[in-house]
Amino acid sequence: MQRKSPEPLAAAPLAYENPEFLNSPDGRMLRIIAEYYEPMTRFRRERIQDTVVFFGSARFRALDVASHELELLENTGSITPAPADEQPARAHEVARGEASEQRLRLAEAAVEMSRYYEDARTLAGLVSRWAMTLPGRRRRYVITSGGGPGIMEAANRGAYEAGAKTIGLNIKLPFEQMPNPYITPDLNFEFHYFFMRKFWFAYLAKALVVFPGGFGTMDEMFELLTLAQTQKLAKKITVVIYGPSYWKSVINLDVFAQKGVIARKDLDLFQFADTPQEAFDLLKAGLTEDLQLQAAAEHEHALPGVGVPETPAPSAQELLGPDIAKTR
Repeated sequence: MQRKSPEPLAAAPLAYENPEFLNSPDGRMLRIIAEYYEPMTRFRRERIQDTVVFFGSARFRALDVASHELELLENTGSITPAPADEQPARAHEVARGEASEQRLRLAEAAVEMSRYYEDARTLAGLVSRWAMTLPGRRRRYVITSGGGPGIMEAANRGAYEAGAKTIGLNIKLPFEQMPNPYITPDLNFEFHYFFMRKFWFAYLAKALVVFPGGFGTMDEMFELLTLAQTQKLAKKITVVIYGPSYWKSVINLDVFAQKGVIARKDLDLFQFADTPQEAFDLLKAGLTEDLQLQAAAEHEHALPGVGVPETPAPSAQELLGPDIAKTR
């Protein structure tokens, strides 16, 4: 039996325009590579050399910063408020005796967290204004956060108010969430893979400021401390843990050394600060040392009369792209 003539075929989609393939397990490697190269392209275009990363709680957001009235969010990075019985008590509820003991405790915590929001905002502004005075073709020590609400918003907001570029490295989550509005639009990123987001946190950072937070904040802090402890980053990173009263009530880092699970010298990997000025002084000292080391390396490379240099001239990536640290 003679077969019917086939119908004309439509053109097959190009592989890189085939969403079924790109979103499949077989396309995973391309998605991972894209989350490396696409941010790299934008960092190069914006001439971002290095960053100062702020970590901290995303569960609090400011409704009225002037009056320090806060609202708890349902989950980390979510824009959905938590249930009413998990919200801090309002002033009128306290006055009428309508607030539960739990909500009274949350109200006290809300006042404390509003202070950290304002301190992060102030500190980000101090760092940004100082960084903008530094000479060079690339932007130095750009304030970077996870791109969400709470302390992340405060950091981006402080940099924005100082007139500086500021980066948000958001993560796609299974519930509704949005980047905060203070991120520079061309430096607003959203990642699918946590490990690629962490790559960009770690490898551009010359300093880290850790504000009070929960599981995510502790995960990010200890990952960076582990990289510094094991000398996997071929650079020095200044780590400031902000709010010693909070952190020392949550975790006793000295016990790690007392029990021998870390070396006593590992406690020197970080410093505590309790005011924006104190934190800024620590950051400025560490970042100034970084500037001096870089200047010395550039001077050594440019010394006249030494014949052919041992290292090649800087590439376009080194001149214009981000300063991705070498690993050991």
